[in-house]
Amino acid sequence: MTELSQAVATGFDNYYRYIASHLHKWVDPLTREQFWRKPYPYGNSVGHLVLHLTGNLSYYIGARVTQNGYIRHRDREFTDPEQIDKDEVLRGFDRAIDMVVAAVRDQRPDDWVAAYSAEREPEAANRFQIFLRCAGHAYHHVGQIIYLSRELARETDSQGAPG
Repeated sequence: MTELSQAVATGFDNYYRYIASHLHKWVDPLTREQFWRKPYPYGNSVGHLVLHLTGNLSYYIGARVTQNGYIRHRDREFTDPEQIDKDEVLRGFDRAIDMVVAAVRDQRPDDWVAAYSAEREPEAANRFQIFLRCAGHAYHHVGQIIYLSRELARETDSQGAPG
């Protein structure tokens, strides 16, 4: 692995692990009910956002880079009425992060510029771009999760406060 390729792999490895740790920081304290509740009439629950991140990484990196056979059902990431156990959803997310980190580490210098294509992703023309775009997308949704988690905590605090 060249020095630049090693720097890219280390940077992505560290950043994807950073994303995972921040997601867990805000999601782990939530109850199952909070995990699936939408604090606003619009938008998503934290649970559905975690399902979406798992599906996003599993498809764009797993299916399209590692060729792991993952088949994505994107609409269900946001609408699935089954409220799967929070710990099971988080384990799926952690497996997706581990898969991405392993894929990053498996890239040879020429792999970063290998042609890339995927459904609903016209901007990423090579593997470097899809790893970068997926990292940005994931952290965007971690930002939403932080906002939602704070709102859910505020609601819980105000419901328990003496009137």
